[in-house]
Amino acid sequence: MANIDSSSRDGFTSKFGVIAAAAGSAIGLGNIWKFPYEVGNNGGGAFLLIYLFFIVAIGIPVMLSELMIGRKAQKNVFGAFKLLAPHKAWRLVGVMGVFAAFLILSFYAVVAGWTLEYVYLAVTNGLANKTPEEINNIFDVFMSGKLIPVLWTLLFMLLTALVVLGGIKNGIEKYTKVLMPLLLVIIIVLDIKALTLEGAGEGLAFLFNPDFAKITPQVILSALGQAFFSLSIGMGVIATYGSYIPKSQRLGNTAISVSFADTLIALLAGIAIFPAVFAFGMEPAQDEGLVFRVLPNIFNQMAGGSLFQVLFFLLLCIAALTSSISLLEVIVAYMSEELKIKRRTATWATTGFISGLGVLCVLFSSVFGAFVFISSNVLLPLGGLFIVIFVGYVLKQAEVKQELEAHGGRFNLFKVFIFIVRYIAPIAIGVVFLKGIGVIDLIL
Repeated sequence: MANIDSSSRDGFTSKFGVIAAAAGSAIGLGNIWKFPYEVGNNGGGAFLLIYLFFIVAIGIPVMLSELMIGRKAQKNVFGAFKLLAPHKAWRLVGVMGVFAAFLILSFYAVVAGWTLEYVYLAVTNGLANKTPEEINNIFDVFMSGKLIPVLWTLLFMLLTALVVLGGIKNGIEKYTKVLMPLLLVIIIVLDIKALTLEGAGEGLAFLFNPDFAKITPQVILSALGQAFFSLSIGMGVIATYGSYIPKSQRLGNTAISVSFADTLIALLAGIAIFPAVFAFGMEPAQDEGLVFRVLPNIFNQMAGGSLFQVLFFLLLCIAALTSSISLLEVIVAYMSEELKIKRRTATWATTGFISGLGVLCVLFSSVFGAFVFISSNVLLPLGGLFIVIFVGYVLKQAEVKQELEAHGGRFNLFKVFIFIVRYIAPIAIGVVFLKGIGVIDLIL
């Protein structure tokens, strides 16, 4: 295997920077937008308990595998597979990662644009003193429009590009070290407010007291899928960020810290939302419109609700931004390292192309749906599956152990890790894939 000269390559400069950036990539709309309605639709505490089990048993080992691939190669996701398995088809896994990043960011920027619209509405009191019917109508009118969603999508992509232009040290690390603590402060403030509401205890009971009678095969599969997708596994982000991590840092600790931060934010989002939902007599089982249709009604009934409404939608926006910059970095790293395009040119070119795809997602719901289905149900599970197969069966175990124990570190759970990667994770991810394409639903 060729030696890598990465002395001039940009990278993270601190352990906190690594965790802030990697956690930022994992913590996105899935934690604050999707996680609460998944919990609401799948029985509350029972779903949460199974979700936490899968995070520990499957999520952390798969994330560690992807981090290890990136850092061992010190390359972007495509370059990593090309270097570690030269002259073989494994580089196609890297191609899948880059392609997935293109598709995901195209529709993700659209949804992130919704958060910008609601930040604007919250700041201008556009949601204040509205009836539930009027709140619903605001969302429906916005979604049926074209010009305003397009403008918000383009603005969000511009914000993403401005961060990525600075590189790793002066861009992604610099801004995520500010954005992630800010995100944590906002969500804690929202939690404190939610817990002071009369009737909040019922919401906490729904979230944390598992009713095992509600556990069904569908709940288990939903928890497994949410655990897998919430950690940003399989799209090349974790491998790309892993390539910027110094050899002196222990990857095991990084994977655990990132997974913990990701799970903590999801739990804090649940604490912010469900006590309020129950306190105001709302239904916890909702669709994707939960935060846009239901929560504004709750904020309108709160003392000081206007302020907390601004904070909540700002929280959503920050979470979306920390994820989008990681997706853009996957593509920019590939273009600058493999195609030898200057980083600035690669950033603007990619931003322009993805913005165009985002506009198509706004204009044509079928394009939006196709991008969501292909990336979420096909590319990400297959990417994760190939990653664990690569680490478990293609790389030599001695090489894997050496990378995980770089600079004299110890990884005492190596045998457990390899067992999961070789036997448990492929089955679990295969189940996620089969559910995503509808095979399991036909069986059940």
